[in-house]
Formats: sequence, C-alpha cells, structure tokens
Amino acid sequence: MSNSDASRGSVEKPERTGLLTFFRQVIAELRKVVWPTQKQLVQYFIVVMVFVVAVMLFVSLLDLGFGKLVFQLFGGNAEQ
Repeated sequence: MSNSDASRGSVEKPERTGLLTFFRQVIAELRKVVWPTQKQLVQYFIVVMVFVVAVMLFVSLLDLGFGKLVFQLFGGNAEQ
C-alpha cells in the first residue's frame, strides 16, 4: 500500500468470524482465567467492604463538616 492509498482511507478490514467461532474463542479464553478460591474470594470481599465503609465514613464526615460550615457562614442567626 502506498502513501496515497493510506491517505484515502482504504484500510483493509479484518475478516469477520462466525458467531459459533466467536463463542468457541470466548470459552477458550475463559478456560485460561485463574479463578480465585473461596478463601480468596471471601478475603477480597472483606477488603473491598472495609474500603467502601472507610470511604463512606470519610465522605460523610466531609459532608457534615461542610454542611456545618455553610450553615455558620450563611444561616448562623435566624432571629433578627
């Protein structure tokens, strides 16, 4: 292919595979996956849950702090 062909956008498309071939390839790739054991799965679940709870706590404290700050700045004394 020359430069003039590439600039015109005449790029060859790869040949499409059939649906059955696609599913066979998907199953072959899934067989290569190293699946976690039940012990690893429980451990990963606990780690993720602890992290999510920690982030929720952090964001909640930020929300509470900023809410109080905004209330002090803009709504401090309602009896005027």
